[in-house]
Parts: sequence; structure tokens; C-alpha cells
Amino acid sequence: MKTVTKRNWVFVFLHGFLVGGLVDSSSSSSRLLSVTSKVGNRAVLPCSWKQRLALAPSACHVQWATPADTVFEMHGKDKWEAEEFEGRVEVPEEKLGSGNCSLIISDVQITDTGRYESFMVVDGKTDTKTKVFIQSVKLSVFDHKSFQSRGPGEDLVLDLYTRHSARVVFQDRNSSEWSVLWMREDEHGEQRLRKHPASEQLMMRNLQSSDEGIYKVVDEHGLAVSTVQLSVEENSTALKLHQVLDKRAPTDDAVKSSCSALLVFSVLVTSFQIIHLL
Repeated sequence: MKTVTKRNWVFVFLHGFLVGGLVDSSSSSSRLLSVTSKVGNRAVLPCSWKQRLALAPSACHVQWATPADTVFEMHGKDKWEAEEFEGRVEVPEEKLGSGNCSLIISDVQITDTGRYESFMVVDGKTDTKTKVFIQSVKLSVFDHKSFQSRGPGEDLVLDLYTRHSARVVFQDRNSSEWSVLWMREDEHGEQRLRKHPASEQLMMRNLQSSDEGIYKVVDEHGLAVSTVQLSVEENSTALKLHQVLDKRAPTDDAVKSSCSALLVFSVLVTSFQIIHLL
């Protein structure tokens, strides 16, 4: 967790004993926005405090929270973020003063799915502070799914999408059992899937027909990050296409025979028409 000042801790826990009720009643009266994203991507939860506050606060103090706990809080230069969101959440300070209090979540995870609410903390009529509800947003995070086809001897590249990907498990096409092919904590060990040194990708070289099946990337919670169904074709697509066209294309002899038959037929029809005219 980041080092914070004494003043920062004061406003972090301020929401626990703020005096006064919520302005504009409860968050249930506001339209719930929906945002969808995929694991590893960036999600923006929209927020504009101008729709709730007629006047700009003297000092912008924004808070984002789930029903369970505070996610992010910022008051001037002081910032605080929940441990599970550490290094992944921000409200652009340069935009906050103009009304944009949107929360940006980087490297989103399945566990980030849920309801988020934003508040502005403003000065009351006395020396009290009041939380003003701004916006409620429902975030849904989904895993990646794809189908890939490769030929024997080719390579397979698996995207991990996020640094939170922990393992890759495999299910053979003829089995219901799952086996572990790669683990992050042993990424330098003897594993057939080798991690790229500079990116979140794995590579399996020289594919065989026995490699056909389902590859699933899971996070530290065992939740799916991505699922890839791999098909290893014995013949390449180009060869198959060539074979299909070869079956459909007539041979030279067949073409010559067809043309000869058509010529004879044309001569007979023309002769019959001449005789008929005579």
C-alpha cells in the first residue's frame, strides 16, 4: 500500500463518521449505468459531479466505493486505494475540477465485477462534511474465448492478458481430465509452454495432433482468464482447398471430350435446320 500522510488517513476514514445525510436521497434513485470489459483491459466508470452539484466544491474530494468497502479516494494530492486495486485505479486529477470524476480501472479482473458508487465530499453549513452521491455503475468483466486451428509442426501462442494469470490447464479432446501445463511460479522450469521474456504470452512449439484440445488460462483464484479451443489439422487449409478444387476441376481430356461432343451436337442441329428450310 502506498505511503500516505496523516491528513490522508483522516479523509480516508472520514466517510465512517460524516455528519449529515446523503444529498439527493439515495443512490437507488439514479439510473444505473452498465460497463462491460474483458480481463486485462481498461474499464472507465463514468461520473460527472456537475449533474448533482450546482456549484463547484472549494476542494475536490472524490470517493468511489462498492457496497462492501471503499475502492478509491482522492482529496487534492492525497490519494488512497484499496489493497486489491493497488496500482490499478485512478481519477484523472486534471479533469476532476471540470466535473469529470470517472474512475479508471486498469488490468480489470473477473473479481472486479460488481456495483460501484461515486461520491463527492463537500463542506456543510457548519464545520461538517457531507457525502453527495453522484453515480452508480455496474461493471461486468468477462473472460476471452477463441477457436484456433493449426497444422502439425506449427506453433501455438497463448495470450495471458494479465499479470494475474497464474496457470494454464489443458483438457485433451478425448478426455475429461485437466492437466497443468504451465505455472507462473515455475515459469523458468521444464515446461512445454514457454513464456515470452517481455510480454504476457506463452508459446508451444512443434504442435502434434495430441495437442488438440482446450487450453484454459486461470488466475490465482482459479477463475478463467481465457479459453482457447485448439484444432490440429493433419493437412493444411491450402492443401485441402487445392484438393477440393482438384476434385471439381475437369481434366484436359474431359474438357476436350466435352468440347468435341458440343461441336458435333451443334453441327447436327445446324444440318437439321438447313434441311427443314429446303
